[in-house]
Amino acid sequence: METRHIAHIVIEADTPLKVGSNASDFLQDSPIQKDFNGLPMILGTSLAGVLRKEFDKTRANEIFGDENTKQKEFQGAKVIFSNALLLDENEKVHEELLLSKTPFLKYFDTLPIREHTAITEKGVAKERSKFDEEVLYKGTRFKFSIEMIEDKQSFEKILELLLSPAFRLGGGSTKGFGKIKILEIKTESFELESYENYSSSLNHTLQNNYTSKEQTPSNYTSYKLILIPDDFFIFGSGFGDEEANATPVYESIIDYKNAKLSDKQILIPASSIKGAIAHRTTFHYNLQNELFIGNSEAEDSIEAIFGSAKETIDGVEKGSKGKVIFSDVYQANIKETKTFDHVAIDRFTGGAKDGALFQEKTLAQKDEITIEILLHKDVANKERTAFESALKDITTGMLALGGMTTKGHGVFNGTLFIDGVKCEK
Repeated sequence: METRHIAHIVIEADTPLKVGSNASDFLQDSPIQKDFNGLPMILGTSLAGVLRKEFDKTRANEIFGDENTKQKEFQGAKVIFSNALLLDENEKVHEELLLSKTPFLKYFDTLPIREHTAITEKGVAKERSKFDEEVLYKGTRFKFSIEMIEDKQSFEKILELLLSPAFRLGGGSTKGFGKIKILEIKTESFELESYENYSSSLNHTLQNNYTSKEQTPSNYTSYKLILIPDDFFIFGSGFGDEEANATPVYESIIDYKNAKLSDKQILIPASSIKGAIAHRTTFHYNLQNELFIGNSEAEDSIEAIFGSAKETIDGVEKGSKGKVIFSDVYQANIKETKTFDHVAIDRFTGGAKDGALFQEKTLAQKDEITIEILLHKDVANKERTAFESALKDITTGMLALGGMTTKGHGVFNGTLFIDGVKCEK
């Protein structure tokens, strides 16, 4: 008799999620997916697409269905993913039409916006390249279901993939987005007769708590940087406030325990950390291989680690995804700031330019900052050695992070751990 295996999974965004709707509106270039209540959601196809990539093509076609639906012997999917719906403050999803939203759900009417601009090989912004992305708050929770016919082994394999530390959901996974935390997995198996009485509502409670089976070795090497700033640092927002023209990036976190948004926390964007490390990794790679200025074989970037942008050359699309995963960092306890006054100088007269006074607000508190990075194990030793040299430079103050580093900001000292083992400087 046919058996159906069902799981209800509750996830929490451990970093902001970028689940774009492939649309644009008058306010954002890339708004997130929303359901019929105007609440954030994640399409089941997005979940299936991410998990499908973890299987070889033959096995993926058996589980998720053939990619070529026009072939004569087309095979349908054995697994069904529901949409992931937002949990409210009572840990319930809303599958019905809401006549009004609670104050907690109204927090999701206005979401964080991340500003971006494309950078040239000279490190400056490309003309007319600014764009923004709407993201979900860190801490946002969703619930979805997975239903599979018969194949319990593949069913449990999918659940184990969700529990993997390297699993990322949505876009921008190499730039700090998409890290999730599994809060709960409930499962139950039904024979055909009992399945007919099963409620498909996500608010229905399944009987069994899923416990992870023996974990397979990770495909990633784990790097952890524990850093303490020497003095001041700033990861700029691109905006000013009533006190300064340049201010740090702040972002709130959704707090389910107190059913509210947290106070604004300092955000250290993974993209800022990635950019500095990518540049220094290239430097060390060229140095190790004695590829100096003027040598045509010198690398501009290490594509084996950081990937390359998609482009079409002679009708062939090229580009590759990076093999390193960064995560955004939030600091809740940094409150002390220092504002610096500056004035632009006329280089001919040596005097101050009219109207050129400006201020920058930096962070001054010496709290520990932890940065976690994952690097795929199939990266070759030459590239890996250059990457680790770049990380060591951060811990010795040789590589500054953040903005205004030419003014002395962003110098850190600390410790590097590789797979939990302390690394000597």
